[in-house]
Order: sequence, then C-alpha cells, then structure tokens
Amino acid sequence: MRDRVKEAALDRVVFASPDRLARNYVHQMVLLEEFEQAGCQVEFLDQPLGQDPQDHLLVQIRGAVAEYERTFIADRMRRGRQMKLQAGLLLPWTVPPYGYRLHPDRPRDPAGVQIEPTEGAIVQELFVRYLEDGGTLLGLAKDLLQRGMKSPRGNPRWSTASLHGLLSNPAYTGKLSVGRTHARPARIRRSATHPLGKPAHSQDATPPETWTFVTNIPALVSQDVFDRVQAKPALNKQRASRNNKAHRYLLRALVSCGVCQSACIARTTKHGHSYSMCRCAVQPISSQHDQRCKARYSPAQQLDALVWQDLCELLAHPESIAYALERAHGGHWLPQELQARQDALRKGQGSLTHQLERLTEAYLQGVIPLSEYQRRRQDVEQKQHALEIQEKQLEVQGDRHNELAGMAESMTAFCQRVRTGLAHTTFEQQRTLVELLIDRVLVAHGDVEIRYVIPTHPRGEMTRCCQWRKDYFHNVGEILDLADDDRSAVFLVVALDGRFIGRTPVDGDLLRHAVAADRLRQEPLGGLLVPFLCEEKVEVVSQICDTTLTSYPTRM
Repeated sequence: MRDRVKEAALDRVVFASPDRLARNYVHQMVLLEEFEQAGCQVEFLDQPLGQDPQDHLLVQIRGAVAEYERTFIADRMRRGRQMKLQAGLLLPWTVPPYGYRLHPDRPRDPAGVQIEPTEGAIVQELFVRYLEDGGTLLGLAKDLLQRGMKSPRGNPRWSTASLHGLLSNPAYTGKLSVGRTHARPARIRRSATHPLGKPAHSQDATPPETWTFVTNIPALVSQDVFDRVQAKPALNKQRASRNNKAHRYLLRALVSCGVCQSACIARTTKHGHSYSMCRCAVQPISSQHDQRCKARYSPAQQLDALVWQDLCELLAHPESIAYALERAHGGHWLPQELQARQDALRKGQGSLTHQLERLTEAYLQGVIPLSEYQRRRQDVEQKQHALEIQEKQLEVQGDRHNELAGMAESMTAFCQRVRTGLAHTTFEQQRTLVELLIDRVLVAHGDVEIRYVIPTHPRGEMTRCCQWRKDYFHNVGEILDLADDDRSAVFLVVALDGRFIGRTPVDGDLLRHAVAADRLRQEPLGGLLVPFLCEEKVEVVSQICDTTLTSYPTRM
C-alpha cells in the first residue's frame, strides 16, 4: 500500500480505527506523515480526522494506547501459553516431529498425538542402525537416499543436520519438554563464498534440569537406547577423518571450488600424492547437491607452494595493497590535486565576496535599482552556497584521504614486521600467517583466486576473518543523542524498527571499537544512523563531519 501511495495511485485510505493502521505509535506517526506528503487522505471510520489540533492529539493518544495494549496482550498470551504448557494442556509445536501425527480437530491437544506407523518404523530403525559398529549420520543419509525415503520436508535427500536433530530429540522417548535450547547470535559467518542472507542465530543446548516438562506422548524408543545414541556422537567425532593430522596441508579448510562454491577437502593417496578435491565431487550427499561437481582435482602441495609464494610477494611489495585500498574506496586523489582544488575554491569564494561588495556599493550610489540589486545578489549568494558545499565535500574527502593514508601506513608497517622472518618460518608459523591473511582460495580448472585480508589496525592482527560478523549490513540502528560532550561520550542506540538496543559508552579516540550495549530503556531524541551488530554489540561511527554523523560497515 505504501508503494501505491508513493506512485499516487491512491487518493484516500480508510481505516476502521487508528490501531488498524499501526499498533506502534512511532510507526503510526511516520505513516500518517508519509501519506500526507504523498497527497493521500487518511480517514478513520470511528473518529473522523480533521485539522483541529484536538483531533491530532486524540489520534496520538490512541496510538500510544494501542501500543500499550499490544504489549499487554502479547504478555498475557505468553503467560497463558506458559501456564497451559506447565499444566500439560498444550503442545509446544504445530508441526509434529517425524513419526507422529496430530488430531485433525484438536491439533494442539497432547491427547491427540498418535504414531504414524511407517514413519515410526523408520525412526526406530534409524536409532538401531546408528548404534551399530561404523554407524554414522552420513551413512544413514546415504542409505535413506538409496532406498528412496524422503525427508520430513519431502526432499529426496536427508541432511546430516536433520538426522542429528531427529536422533537427539527426547520426544521419541515419550517425554515432551520445552526450553531445551536457547538462541544466541552467531559467532562466525556461515560461508566464505555464499551471500550472507538473513542474520542467523544459533541454538545452544540447555541443561536437562532447566527443561519444562509438558506431558507424556507415545514412545518410539526406550530411554536406554536414546541415552546410548546421545553418547555415540562424541565417539564418532573423535574418530572422524578430519582429525587425521598425519599429512600436513598449509591451506587446510581454506580452499573452495570455483565451479560450485563448495568447500574442498585434502586427501593423500596410498602412493603419496596429495590432492585438493571438491566436496561436491567426493561427498555429494553431505554437500546437498543433486549431481557431482565436474571440477578437476588440484595437487595440494603445488597449490600450497603457489599460494605461499604469492603471499610472500604481497608482503614484500605493500605498495600494491595501498593501491588496491585506494581503488576500493574510489580515491585516486593526490594531496597536491586536493590542495589545488581547495585553493581554487577559496579564490572563487573571494571573487564572489568582492562581487557582492561592488554590487552593494553600486546600489548605494544609485547606479542600479533595488529589484536589479536583489536579483543579482540572489544569484551571487546561490553561487557562494554551491561553493561552500563543494568546499565541505573536499574537506570530507581530505579527511578520508588522511584516514586511508593512515590505514595504508599501518598495513605497510605490518608487512615490514612480518616479512623480516619469512625465510625462516616453521610450518606452524606459516599456517598461523595463512589463517590470518587469507580469507579463501578458489580453484577452478587450473585457475587460482586468492582472497587476501590485510589488517588495517593492530587490533585486526588478533582476529581471524571467519570470526567477523556482517549482520550490520542488514540491521541499521539509530544513534539518538550524545549523553556527554567529552571524549568518552555515551550514545543512546535504538533500532529503526523500534527495538531498543541500549546505551553504549564510546571512546572518542577509538571510534571503530565495538562495545557492548546495556538493555536500558531510553526515549528517542535524534536521528543519526549507524549500523549495529545484532542486539549485543554496536558498531560505532567511522566518520564525523561537523554535527552530521555518517557511518558505513568497516572491519575491526
């Protein structure tokens, strides 16, 4: 509807009441102002909206009451669900686990849970086969694929994550509980080659003593079998092939296939030849692909030597890094050119000031009439205003150039410190350096693409690239006000969608430092934008110009 209002496709919008427009006071005011600016009239059936200030006050009061009612209703519903769960009168899910069915007329009634015979037999077989010698999640997935059994969502393949969730669900023992996990923000990115997508949250298991027992349902496996299944993943983890350190690979877990973007694994044959293989080619089931990848195997030792040689060349010539940094920020400005443009703007400002003085003198002497004087003066003032804007932009670009110069200097100093001992590094030292400076190596049909990550500050030398989170690309918050005027100011931060983040202490000398935010309620006071990292960390400003605060995602 907002898009159609912007396109001027609607002249009038009718709502039953203000709470039907929005149950958030801020959102309601924003929508009313947006519709008014677009020339669309808003009407409420229960209370006509006029131009009287009392009518606007009444709408604002009703918007605040609607927001209070929404919060109150949500809290009562949460309490009611919790009481029903504790009393065993409500199921915690609307979609039952694989192997169960719900009563069609009472889908949330625990008494209506029944076992689906076919799926129930498959569940029991999975528990038994997993306990056999050599039983693994990947082995179960292969067997189900060969037998043509579809996953709970109807996919032809079962993922190892689905099988792990099935085998670790205590509901199959007949005991239904809630509160088994709690969500937390993800600590590392999902993939180095795939787009970020929506901000993800991970689930951590909670101790069994903190679970809330709901009720009993028909059991599919015994408690003894379930406990033995829970103990086996730890044993399989110890015996996993990824723990085999007999062969050393410099680029272990850093290589991806340039054809299908899947990760590559390194293997050594019985003849002593090491290869980097696309996981989709050797393990298509675990990589969730329908067909095997056609990418060729890459000699692991040659690839390690090639990447290490390129890394040494990069550290020996840091000027290429500085050039890439300038190109990435679109800055081919030289200090001399920047100074020349600033001088030209100052001369232009002086010339316009002189013209304005001569124009005023001519008017005072009666050479030109008042109307002509006003017209010429307005033209000169407009030119002055345009030159002031250009001068401010040049100042911003100058500050940005100085910042880029500082980053380039920091990266050059890092390269100089590291390259002094490259000739005598051990394998462990090489591995540490590769993990820090290389994000990913993509290999496709003999072509190698190396994605470097160079620290721009000494703080970045202690954090691997995979531990950075980029969720603040999708979550933009609002800095509301400065609570202090000193260098250790406190920013009050609230998300644009109304969710409160908190107050954040910020060191004025370390503007890029991410700090924790407390959950303390504050009222919105301003309008300064800044990206923030989930709800527990805030990525603070990267650039300040006069009283306007702007920001963009930057790496720590």
